[in-house]
Amino acid sequence: MLKSVIRNPGSRSIARVSGINTFKSTSVQPFAYYSTTGNPSPLEQGKDNNGNEMQFNTKGAPIVRGKNSTTTEYKLPKWKEALGEYVIKTFGLDMDKIRAGPVSGSYYYSICKEQGLQYENESLSDSAKFFYEELKLPRTFSQWFQITALHEWMLFVRMRAMPFKYGRNYQQKLVDKTFNDIEMRLFDEMKIVSGRIVDQYSKDFNSQLKGAVFAYDVGFYTDDTTLATAVWRNLFGGRKNIDYTHLEAVVKYIRSQLYVMSRMSDREFALGKFKFVPATEKINKLTVAEEKEMKEKIIKKYEELDKSGLLLPSDRSNLSYDN
Repeated sequence: MLKSVIRNPGSRSIARVSGINTFKSTSVQPFAYYSTTGNPSPLEQGKDNNGNEMQFNTKGAPIVRGKNSTTTEYKLPKWKEALGEYVIKTFGLDMDKIRAGPVSGSYYYSICKEQGLQYENESLSDSAKFFYEELKLPRTFSQWFQITALHEWMLFVRMRAMPFKYGRNYQQKLVDKTFNDIEMRLFDEMKIVSGRIVDQYSKDFNSQLKGAVFAYDVGFYTDDTTLATAVWRNLFGGRKNIDYTHLEAVVKYIRSQLYVMSRMSDREFALGKFKFVPATEKINKLTVAEEKEMKEKIIKKYEELDKSGLLLPSDRSNLSYDN
């Protein structure tokens, strides 16, 4: 349970989040460009296709919606769905492991990405308004990444409370998707034409994610003052003359999200039932009686589903629903 992690943080949990594999994205590979003459190509020299020096900065360049910015939902044909269900049932596949891809690598990444997503000359979503208008954060690609990293870290906290082999898999899928998407956006939206430069930015963002997660962990396991310091250094970039009420608002926002996740069972969370609570909404903690009633309803719901025999093989789970 998440609350056991909160009460007994220990060094093991912090070490786990900064482990070698968790933040080593297998999807980020260096790109090489070579000219037929054996001399460095314009891209290798940091120049564009016209030979001009590239003046690019993710902290200042505007984000323009690209051709791949909008995704479309794909639905499998019925016969493919039926075939998939048959394969899962016949071979006894572990859906709790397989589900990490579509849930963490797709859904959970999308809700992290959307919190601070913004494009030049386009209106902001309600969540983006909180970060860019209320908190006065700059509308840049680097800032979007820091907002996304903050939300991913909150999900990591809950994922670490899951059984280890599943929680680690969920974290890895989320990180892999993050860097796949960053790579695509740097090419498509930021108009970088050099794969070498994209790779350098990917490595830099990877380092930023490691540092941010470690700093947030330390703050989470100590006190709100330390957490606020981590927020200031990462989300606010360590800028001077920060409005302290903004730091307070973010810390309260973080604690609210983690509280909601701590009240979810492993099964609910792994099935993708969580979504971030808007910053404008106030979270009131449940009373002991309310929490007991809610848990009883959840247990009854999943007990009936498991016994009904109506669940498709792809919907089955061995994760706990009463923790």
